[in-house]
Amino acid sequence: MNRNMTPIATAVAILIATTGMAQAQQAAQVPEPSVVIVTGVRAALAQSINQKRNADSLVEVITAEDVGKMPDKSVADSLQRVPGVSVATAGGAEGGFGENDRVSLKGTPSNLALTTLNGHTVSSGDWYISNITNGGRSVSYSMFPSELIGRVTVNKSSQANLIEGGASGNVDIETRKPLSFKNPLTLMGAVTGVYSEGSKKTDAQFSALGNWKNEQNNVGVLVQVFDEKRTLRRIGQEFLWWDKISSGYAPQWVAANPEVNGKWLSLLTGTAMFNQERERKGGMIDLQVKVNKEFDFDINAFYTRLDADNVNANFMLAPYQPLTNNWSGVGGVIPSKWTVTGDTITSITFPSTCPVADCSKMGPSVQDIIARPGSYSDSKFVNFDFNYRPNQDLKFKGQVGTTRGTGYARDYGYEAWLAYSGSSLTTYGLDAPATVTVDNAATFNPRTGADFFGGWASDVTAKDKETYGQIDGQYKTQWDSVPTLHFGLRTADHERSLTWLGGTVAPAGSQLANRPTGLTNFPNSPLPNLLNKAWTFDAASMKAWGDKYVTFNNHAYQSEFLIKEKAHAAYVMGDLDFGNIGGNIGVRFVQTKIDVDNGSPNNVWKPVHSSNTYNDFLPSINLHTELAPDVKLRGAASRTLARPDFGSLGALSLNDLTFSGSGGNPNLRPIMSNNVDVGLEWYFLPKSLLGMNIYNMNMGSYVTFGSSQADFFNQSVGRVTTYNMSAAVNTKARVRGVELQYVQDFGNGFGVNANYTYADGKETAKAPKSACADLGDCSMIGTSKNSYNLGVYYETSKFSARVNYSFRSAFLNGLDRNSAIYQDDVGTLSAAFNYNLSENLTLSLEGKDLNDPTLKSYATSKNQPRAFYKNGKQLFFGVRGKM
Repeated sequence: MNRNMTPIATAVAILIATTGMAQAQQAAQVPEPSVVIVTGVRAALAQSINQKRNADSLVEVITAEDVGKMPDKSVADSLQRVPGVSVATAGGAEGGFGENDRVSLKGTPSNLALTTLNGHTVSSGDWYISNITNGGRSVSYSMFPSELIGRVTVNKSSQANLIEGGASGNVDIETRKPLSFKNPLTLMGAVTGVYSEGSKKTDAQFSALGNWKNEQNNVGVLVQVFDEKRTLRRIGQEFLWWDKISSGYAPQWVAANPEVNGKWLSLLTGTAMFNQERERKGGMIDLQVKVNKEFDFDINAFYTRLDADNVNANFMLAPYQPLTNNWSGVGGVIPSKWTVTGDTITSITFPSTCPVADCSKMGPSVQDIIARPGSYSDSKFVNFDFNYRPNQDLKFKGQVGTTRGTGYARDYGYEAWLAYSGSSLTTYGLDAPATVTVDNAATFNPRTGADFFGGWASDVTAKDKETYGQIDGQYKTQWDSVPTLHFGLRTADHERSLTWLGGTVAPAGSQLANRPTGLTNFPNSPLPNLLNKAWTFDAASMKAWGDKYVTFNNHAYQSEFLIKEKAHAAYVMGDLDFGNIGGNIGVRFVQTKIDVDNGSPNNVWKPVHSSNTYNDFLPSINLHTELAPDVKLRGAASRTLARPDFGSLGALSLNDLTFSGSGGNPNLRPIMSNNVDVGLEWYFLPKSLLGMNIYNMNMGSYVTFGSSQADFFNQSVGRVTTYNMSAAVNTKARVRGVELQYVQDFGNGFGVNANYTYADGKETAKAPKSACADLGDCSMIGTSKNSYNLGVYYETSKFSARVNYSFRSAFLNGLDRNSAIYQDDVGTLSAAFNYNLSENLTLSLEGKDLNDPTLKSYATSKNQPRAFYKNGKQLFFGVRGKM
C-alpha cells in the first residue's frame, strides 16, 4: 500500500495559504456539545447548525426534535436530508419496499460507511434472503425507529479517535440519556395509524418513553418501547432474462427469418406482486448514575425485532418455451408477428391456438410463488460506559459491551408451468412497463405433456455478534499549540456465520391434487400495461403446503461459512491551537486478523480454512480557521479503512433457476482510502448557513466483482450444473465530488433548507474478468452523479408544516443473476403537519412518497429494463403527547 502523507500535506498547505487573509484572533477551545432537548423546527435547526459550526472536523448534525417533525419512521429517513448522504429503500438489488433501509456517504457503497450507536458498533440482520446470504456489513436502518434518537452525527472527515471501518465516513446515532431531561419525571408517547396505498390497509403504531431522575440529578432511568406495524404491497414488472436469439433458442424461427438472429429478447417477463406484513417492535432501558464529580457510569440495553412474513408471486411470460418446444429443438412455434428495433426484438406475438403438431410439452407462461413465513431480523446490545476524572488535567472514558444480530428466512417455492395459449409482449425500454398478454391467465391450467411442477425450499440463518472494549484518555497539556492530547485502545472480537438448510419437497407435494388450496387472483395493477387478474396462491395456503410437504434434513454446506475477525487498535491525537487555526492531528494503528471457513463440499462440513492478518496506520488531520467572523474554512486529510463484506469473503450464493451465482474471496484486503476534504461555511444570519465541501477519495483496494464459470450441486434439479459466477476481487477506484448547502430562517416562522451533491465515482483499474475490463463499465456501486434535497417549513406556536423533496440520479445498485443492475433516477416527496392542541398534546398528519414514485431499474442499457415497481403512498396520522 502507498502510505505517503500527500493528503495531509495538501490540507496543511491549503490552510496555511489562506491564513494570511484571516483576521488574527485567539480561537477558544470549544467543548464537545452535550445532548440538549429542543422544541420546534427552528430551535432544532439552530442546534444542528451550532454543533456543525463548533466542531473540529467536517460534520452534519440532526437533533431530536428535528427528527420528530418529519415522517421519519427510521433514522435513514432523517439522514436523507443531509448533504452528501444517499439512501436506498433496499439492502441490495431486490428493489425498494417504501422504507429507507441503507445509508451511504460521498457517493460510495453503503458498506463503506460505518454506523455506530452511542459510539459503539451494532449488529443487525436482514430478513430478505439474498441480503442474508450476501453477508453485508452495512446496518439495516429499518431496525431503528426514529423515536430512539437524541442526536445523529455524520462525520464526513475522519479523526484518530473514531472507530475504524468507515472509509467514506461514520454515522453515530445517539440515544436520549436519563440525566439530560429537564424534569424529574417525563412521559412521552405517540399513537399513530399508517395507511399504505399499495395494500389498501391501515395499521396501528405506537411508541412510549418514560424517564425518571432524582432531584439531585445524579441517578436516572429511561425506558422506551415501540411497536410499529405496516402492511405493504409492491406491484411491479420484472425482466429476469435478456438474451440474444440464436438457432439454439429458436431454430425454426431463425432459419426462416435470419434478421432476428443475434437480436435481444426478454425471455422471462414477469408481473410481480410482493405482499408483506411488517412489525417492528422492541425497547431500550438506560440507567445513568453520577457517583460524584469524578466518576459516572451508564448501562444501556436495547432490543429490536422486525417480523417480516412475506410472499412473492411472479407470473412470467416465457417465449423461449414455445420457440424451443421446451428445449427439444424440434417442433417449435414461429411467432405470428414481431418487431425488431435496432438490436432488440421489441414485440412478439404467438397465435391463440397451437400452430404445430403438439404443444402439450410447452409452457409459454410460468408462475413462481415464494412464501417466506417467519422471516425476521433482530438486533440487540448491552453496553456499559463510564467516565473517570482522577484530576483536573486527566480524564478517561471507557466502554465495554456485546451486540448480536440475526437474519432469518425460510423459502417455500412453488413453480407451475401452464398449458399453451396465445400470448404477446411489447417492450418500451424504460419509458413504460411492457405490454403483456396471456390468454386465460386468470385460470390455473397446467401443461400436460411434461411436468408442470417445480419446487424448492431453503432455510437460512445468519448470526452476527461482536464483543468489544475500549478506553479513551484525555490529557490537558501545558503546551499552547497542543492544549489537549487524546489517546486510547480498542479491541473487538467479531463473528459472522451462515447456516443453510436445503429443503426437500416430498413427491406428493408435486401432484396436482395437492397444490395449495388458496387460489386467488392478482389485483388491478397501479402500473400500466401489466397483466391483470392473473391467478396465484395466497400466503396462507403456500405456508400450509410447505409445512406439509417440505422437510429440512440436510445442510447445503457448500453455501455456508464461518468468519472470525479480531481487531485491535491504538491511537494518539492532539488538539491544535495556532491562534486563528484550530483542529486536531493524530494517527490510529489497526491490526485485523480474519479467519474464514468456507468452500465446503455440499454433503459434509469440511471447509477450506484461510487466515490473514493486516496491519494499517491511519493518519488524519483536521484544520479550521475563520476568514471573517461568520466565515469558516476547513481542511482535512486522512487515510481510512473499511473491511470487505462478510459475504465477499466467504459466501457462496447460487440461483438454481438461472444457473448464476456469486462466490467469496477470503484473501480480500481491507479497503484503504486516501481522502482530502475542503469546506467553506458562511453563517450569514442566525439559523442560516451557506456552505460548500469539496472531497476526493482514492481507494487502492476497492472491492469489485470478476466473472467465471464453476460447477456446483443444484438443489432444484438434484445434480451438479455449471453456473455463471461473479467473485469479489480487489481493484482501484476513486470518488470526487462537491456538496452545496443552503439553510435560511426568513423570520415569521418561514424557512428553507436545500442541498446538492455532485459525485463522480469509478473504478480506475481493470480487474480481470470484471465489467470494467470486459465491458468498459467502470461504475462504482451506489454512486449517483447528482442528488439534491429541497425543503420548506412554516412554524408558529400552534401549527407547523414542513415539505421536503429528495432526488438522486441513476446509480449501479449491485449484481442480480450475474448481471449489473442500475436503479434509474428517483425522487420522493414527503410532508408533515402538526397542530398543538395544548402544550402537551399534538395532532400530526404526515405523508411519505406523496408523488407515488415508480422505481425503475435496468441492465447495461436502458433499452433493457430489469424492473418497474410501485409501493404507493403512505399516510401517517395520530396524536403525540408528553408530560
